[in-house]
Amino acid sequence: MLRAAGIGVGDEVVVPAFGNVEVAEAVVLAGARPVFAEVDPVTYCLDASAVEAVVSTRTSGVVVVHRFGRPADVEGLRAVGQRYGLLVLEQGESEAPYDEVAQRRQRAAYLDGKLKGVRTPDGGVGHTYQQYVVRVPGNGRPDRDAFARALRARGVDCRVPVKTPVHRLPEFRQCVSLPETERAADETLSLPVDASLTKRDMQRIASACNALGGLLQVG
Repeated sequence: MLRAAGIGVGDEVVVPAFGNVEVAEAVVLAGARPVFAEVDPVTYCLDASAVEAVVSTRTSGVVVVHRFGRPADVEGLRAVGQRYGLLVLEQGESEAPYDEVAQRRQRAAYLDGKLKGVRTPDGGVGHTYQQYVVRVPGNGRPDRDAFARALRARGVDCRVPVKTPVHRLPEFRQCVSLPETERAADETLSLPVDASLTKRDMQRIASACNALGGLLQVG
């Protein structure tokens, strides 16, 4: 899509650093240079004002990535694109059947009401909960990684959604300040909300989290 739009050598394309490296790789394969912009701390998607802040005379496009089932601010990002004449491309997530999404939302709502000591996600309009991502702030107490290890020891299949922001990887390393991206990478943890999980499974997940969550200071 980038090549078809005429983006190539000498162009810059704004992409998120919080997420999969494939987006930045696609920009490089097209011959352009990826420029990383900050994400919104609630949606984990590109922040429109942050994108506007990094636009230069070489900027030709923006790749919007929807994250964890939560839609990005496409309207705001398209408005930035229109102001500067930029191509705005969207990378969507695979769509699940309605019944499956409804069941994930039901499980997410259960965890929203039960979890203590972690920051639950802000659902927002249209959230399909492809991943249920909580924040585990350290504050000098057990950090996200320690929390994850303890949960796995209790049989909870949790995972770190983004282990390393793309701008920290050797092949894409840039001297850029992305505090929200860094914080999200350090604090986020994905908990299971699969449609196959039973009520007992959900109770076990909540109990395991809360047994550890009491150790955390949430400010």
